[in-house]
Amino acid sequence: MRVAIVHDWLYTVGGAERVLQEILRCYPDADVFCLFDFLTAEDRQKIGLKQTRTSFLQKLPFVQRAHRAYLPLMPLAIEQLDLSAYDLIISSSYAVAKGILAGPDQLHISYVHSPIRYAWDLQHAYLARSRNPLTRLIARPLLHRLRIWDARTASGPDLLLANSHFVARRIRKVYGRKAAVLYPPANLSDRSEAPVKGDHFLAASRLVPYKNIEAIVRAFEALPDQHLIVAGDGPEAAHLRKIAGANVSFAGFVSDSKLRDLMATARAFVFAAEEDFGIISVEAQSEGTPVLALGRGGSCETVIDGRTGLFFDQPEGPAIAACVRRFLSLEGQFSAENCKAQAAKFSPERFRDGLRAHVNETISAYKSSVVGYVPRDRFSTEGG
Repeated sequence: MRVAIVHDWLYTVGGAERVLQEILRCYPDADVFCLFDFLTAEDRQKIGLKQTRTSFLQKLPFVQRAHRAYLPLMPLAIEQLDLSAYDLIISSSYAVAKGILAGPDQLHISYVHSPIRYAWDLQHAYLARSRNPLTRLIARPLLHRLRIWDARTASGPDLLLANSHFVARRIRKVYGRKAAVLYPPANLSDRSEAPVKGDHFLAASRLVPYKNIEAIVRAFEALPDQHLIVAGDGPEAAHLRKIAGANVSFAGFVSDSKLRDLMATARAFVFAAEEDFGIISVEAQSEGTPVLALGRGGSCETVIDGRTGLFFDQPEGPAIAACVRRFLSLEGQFSAENCKAQAAKFSPERFRDGLRAHVNETISAYKSSVVGYVPRDRFSTEGG
């Protein structure tokens, strides 16, 4: 069985690339296709990626720095990747990867991190952040065309896998298809001994508007006796430093190991974004740290309210401050063991087992549905 893996693009290592890493562990001999690839040698080694086959976008100017400007060309580019020689195609899609072309005797399983958020239900929020009226004017018809293409290609995969029930509901609404849920793999803690807890709360992400870090910073204006550390960098960094009180400190960009230390020693991790899944809150729980999260999106599936964390209703300063105060009154009831047990539900091993099971079930269904099917080695149900 020849296996191809299709990923949208590669220029940094994030949650989607960790999913790619685990897919490659299941199918190590698979060929990897993507729109463009600018990973460093270190990042490639981290993922276990040997070689990729890219689209014509790889050779266009400024792709590495401004790839979103090429969004109108991405549907065309993904359709030009020739996967006709492969029996099984697994796409890892948060933009256009699910739109690859496959024949009736090729099986295509698409792991959907989300339908293209900035083209569907979050279009208005994304356009509102643009200060250029001309950009908004041009973007609207382009996003309309992208939605038409995205909806049309949703019928292509034989099976859709969603990374959360929240995303499965979005898939049902925009594609009209049911998706099975397979939670993504989290990088769980491997500490043998828990470090001593510090006196700080932690917020960590790229400092961009939709992460709602400003709301967290403003919440701690009303909590002058509590210390907040903000880890991460981004376009909002200067603004956040300007509005922050003396009890808020900024760590800037930190290494993975430093971030995990900050998580492990934090009293709680504060997470105010409405994410499709929110893998960082799982990682915080794996360090034995409870999570104070916005009660929307994927957090509702990763945090147990009252056991491994608490929810607040709005991504606004007063609501977050009230949640922190409630946590302070209940802090003793949260145990590191409960947090770690919850995080263990999202282990890489469970992801790999689940992916293999879905692939094998899809292959079995194909064999039983094809008229005149003759068994052959082409579709082996043996995982990697």
